[in-house]
Amino acid sequence: MPTPLPPFDLDLLRSFTAIADCGGFSRAAERIGRTQSTISLQIKRLEAGLGQTLFLREGGRGGRTVLTPQGEILVTYARQILQISDEARARLMEPEVGGIVRLGTPEDFATVHLADVLARFARAYPQVALAVHCDFTVNLLDGFSKGQYDLVLFKRALQPDQAPDAADAGGAAVWREALVWVAGARLVLAAGEPLPLVLAPAPDVYRRGTLAALDAAGRPWRMVLTSPSLAGLQAAVRAGLGVTVLPREMVPADLVVLGEAEHRLPVLPATEIVLYRAPGARAPAAERLGDHIVQSLEAAAARG
Repeated sequence: MPTPLPPFDLDLLRSFTAIADCGGFSRAAERIGRTQSTISLQIKRLEAGLGQTLFLREGGRGGRTVLTPQGEILVTYARQILQISDEARARLMEPEVGGIVRLGTPEDFATVHLADVLARFARAYPQVALAVHCDFTVNLLDGFSKGQYDLVLFKRALQPDQAPDAADAGGAAVWREALVWVAGARLVLAAGEPLPLVLAPAPDVYRRGTLAALDAAGRPWRMVLTSPSLAGLQAAVRAGLGVTVLPREMVPADLVVLGEAEHRLPVLPATEIVLYRAPGARAPAAERLGDHIVQSLEAAAARG
């Protein structure tokens, strides 16, 4: 019989994925609470066991640490192995965690970024029921102040000199969005004509930032269509009705990002997604979900 392959050490895989996410040993060491020398030895052990080099330095010493082709293969499997391990541990060690968690979130962010995050949480905590409500930020915050949510994710405009991890009133910034101008292939922008806009209705954060940027730049505009639905906005843009604003990572492949200089468009303000936890509400299920969202989005941002 062939000799069985040695099992993976989960501790080594955690250090390996942390380095891949952070782009370097020192930042990974800070993230997982270990010394740089410790995780360097761990990677040497992992590479020796596999007989493969997993990382290279771009630009020599002091440059960014990047995955080798073998490292790219391993990191996908490592994430799956660690995810299944965490889910199994949660099922076995915390089977009593249950109840309903009420989560408020913007629709577009939930559609693009939260589906996999919530699916992994549901597998780890099958006794927890998730009540997810999508709405505009101002409505989410109003509902949060009235005790309608245990957790709420909302959008906040960033000032140019504001740090991406700024937080207030107990909130934690979990995601940063760079906004871009987006149009469909059918749209023709005539020189000198007001910019045709396709936006969500007030009090949408993107709408407010977009109109403020256009007015500050003296760029004429006209509202062609408003819709609270992300799908509705994108359909109107595809039909060539006008221009909309989206986070860069949410732009569909069949829509076009417009150049600001080429079309006399102002730079749009960045926004961030902030997580609020209800004060005094420390039910285990809500705590676990809040921690899971923060950790998942931090890892996704580091990979991106």
